[in-house]
Amino acid sequence: MHASILVVEDEEKLAQAIALYLRNAGFSVEIALDGQAALEAFARQQPDLIVLDLMLPKVDGWTVCHRIRQNSDVPIIMLTARVGEPARVQGLELGADDYLEKPFSLRELVARIHAVLRRAGKKHQSVIRAGDLRIDLEQHEVWVGEKRVELTASEFALLAFMAQHPNRVFTRVQLLDAIRGSTFETSERVIDSHIKNLRKKIERNPQEPEYIQTVYGIGYRFHGERP
Repeated sequence: MHASILVVEDEEKLAQAIALYLRNAGFSVEIALDGQAALEAFARQQPDLIVLDLMLPKVDGWTVCHRIRQNSDVPIIMLTARVGEPARVQGLELGADDYLEKPFSLRELVARIHAVLRRAGKKHQSVIRAGDLRIDLEQHEVWVGEKRVELTASEFALLAFMAQHPNRVFTRVQLLDAIRGSTFETSERVIDSHIKNLRKKIERNPQEPEYIQTVYGIGYRFHGERP
């Protein structure tokens, strides 16, 4: 399964050049030309990695990085024409995984992407295990012990997203944004319904859930160990 890359760059010719090079390197690529479009694309697509320019219209790259880091640890490589240690340190403190100053080599960018994805590790993980629960991300299958569990598309998307971010607490709005790209869900309260159905299907005791836990006053989290 090819890793998906979100390229956020307001210079359209450069964005297209990056996208073409990355596609030729075997990646799936989407482009966003401003910060607002980047946030919307991220919520819709949940890419494996983001290549993020800092000088963006509408919403700058610093803010984009900060907002994404509030509920995701997706790898981020920052691009900027700014030079010097302070800018580099600021980007890393915001949560960037790597940093490239313009102008840069596209070949080097691909090498950095491979390195960051290797470090991220879990982004290539095709099977997630927690206790007796097994989630196969490529085959879209869920097993509890030796029993295969039938889930709807929305239920699988929700479970897979939470399991890829173990022990992180998400609000209903954040969970809705995470699955809305492949569904037609519009109300955050449908998350409660999906959670209820998931617990019936994967928990030994839905009243005392082992995997999908309620964090009262906030939302839900998936209880599991990070890979």
